[in-house]
Amino acid sequence: MSEFTAELIGTMFVILLGNGVVANVILTGTKGHNSGWIVITTGWALGVFAGVVIAGPYSGAHLNPAVSIALAITGQFAWAKVPMYVAAQFAGAMLGALLVFLMYRDHFFTTKDPGTKAAVFCTSPAIRNPLSNIISEVIGTFVLLFVIFYFTKGELGADKTPIGLGSLGALPVSLLVWAIGLSLGGTTGYAINPARDLGPRIMHAILPIPEKGSSGWDYAWVPVVGPIIGSAVAAGLYLYLK
Repeated sequence: MSEFTAELIGTMFVILLGNGVVANVILTGTKGHNSGWIVITTGWALGVFAGVVIAGPYSGAHLNPAVSIALAITGQFAWAKVPMYVAAQFAGAMLGALLVFLMYRDHFFTTKDPGTKAAVFCTSPAIRNPLSNIISEVIGTFVLLFVIFYFTKGELGADKTPIGLGSLGALPVSLLVWAIGLSLGGTTGYAINPARDLGPRIMHAILPIPEKGSSGWDYAWVPVVGPIIGSAVAAGLYLYLK
């Protein structure tokens, strides 16, 4: 397991379980059909948990270009590694989206609405307003990164002896993603991750999904640019306060 494969596989699991829960809730004829937003946000949070458990010991489990960029801005990650991490994250997101399609293939055929099929792969705004939409993504990603900067490792006693939390170390970021989804996800679907949105959007465009309609390329820049801006703002404020 290398840093590249850890980021690829970890991101793949995030998308497989995250986009998978969306498919389970919105596609026609699934066991979870119409189970609602709480199920979607919980599934995404647990998907992040799974991805971080896998990748954490090997790559630090960025699983998101916005995280890699923010950590590089604050000097906690080498800029030279950012392209490799981002490539792995995009590859993992695309692979995860492919697995979701294979998992729910029959339900893509029985679902009639093209917008519903696209929503399994990528985000779209509840109310289309580019300025408001990008502000939503900036704020959501700002919350994600700013809180991550203040995560602390488990320590015991005055001498701060490290406590090994094992896989439970993935729980804080999972709860954070859950909170963002519940509180801030209603406007744009809280992409807060360029790879999470653009990678599956590309797969939606190329997979043989029947009557799939548009991949929404006119909106695709928002969940890429917004998270990058949000990550930079979070990193800048963190450095200023530090």
